[in-house]
Amino acid sequence: MAKKPSLTEALNSAGKTAEQSAKSATQEKTKSEKSGERKSGSSRAGKKLIAGHFDPDVHRQLKQLSVNANTSIQDLLAEALNDLFQKHGLPR
Repeated sequence: MAKKPSLTEALNSAGKTAEQSAKSATQEKTKSEKSGERKSGSSRAGKKLIAGHFDPDVHRQLKQLSVNANTSIQDLLAEALNDLFQKHGLPR
């Protein structure tokens, strides 16, 4: 019967694998930073993030509205901003 590998050996080999993946990820990040590339989804290309800090109740209400309307919070926020722009006579 073959001898079971020790827990220490297993942890050491897992640690080496994690270190190797971290090194390769760091190298890829460094390469993309040098070339000025940014990884973002194609749906985010050419877009800017607009954010704010709100009470937890506001978040809860937005989540509930999105469930009720079967849409995303992003779509609800876009609708709200479009209404605001219209109110102030700005183009959408």
